[in-house]
Amino acid sequence: MAAELLIDERHVLDLRMFVEIVVWRLPRVSQGSKHRFKYRLALVSDGICVLRYDNEAGKGDHLHVGDVEAPYTFVDTDRLLADFWRAVEEWRRSR
Repeated sequence: MAAELLIDERHVLDLRMFVEIVVWRLPRVSQGSKHRFKYRLALVSDGICVLRYDNEAGKGDHLHVGDVEAPYTFVDTDRLLADFWRAVEEWRRSR
């Protein structure tokens, strides 16, 4: 079984900001994770990634807000998307 691309989207929020969402289902659990999903969800503003949820190999599930990295508790892809969009709205309101 090969990796399956589930989501590959780019949403333009305004002239200076966009969101990119990529989610894969893997044939087996990746290093550092307890699930079979590989993901990268990012908010880019003025060419700078200001918010990112990802699970790069070896690091497991985590998020970045600016230069700060924190653990993220992955439940499922629906929760991941909801948490990410909530964080995007919070970040936009704070600016």
